[in-house]
Amino acid sequence: MAAGQDITILAADAAGPDAQLLLDALSDALLRINGDSGRSSFDAEAATPRGGFYLARDASGALLGCAALRPLGEADSAIGELKRMYAHPCSTGVGAALLAHVEAQARRHGYQALHLSTRVVNSRAVAFYAKHGYAPVLAWGKYVGAAQSTCLGKTL
Repeated sequence: MAAGQDITILAADAAGPDAQLLLDALSDALLRINGDSGRSSFDAEAATPRGGFYLARDASGALLGCAALRPLGEADSAIGELKRMYAHPCSTGVGAALLAHVEAQARRHGYQALHLSTRVVNSRAVAFYAKHGYAPVLAWGKYVGAAQSTCLGKTL
């Protein structure tokens, strides 16, 4: 996809076939980069009223990427967590569009900040998030003491 083409982002069922195609592509890419697919960090069945799963498509309807939002910790948390962010490698602007969409949804759901974790070795992702205003935050849950992970966040 070339820059300037229309990108549509809509909520979708993370367990649906289109979502699964993108989640599988993401898992394969992460396995190549990190040695871990990341599948264990996301439960597609764990839908929440303060979150969602989003698919990006081009004008022809082709799948371009995905991202998920959920509360970080308790359901009434002031912090949202970005999960399973993926943009097709041949796309341009999809990652930024998805990130902006998830940030807007997070604000709409009342989150004051958005946090995420990625692997340190995934330098492309770390640089992408830094470019979009994300900075290191305290690790949480399974990421505490995990030297292979970096936790990033942004105040909304």
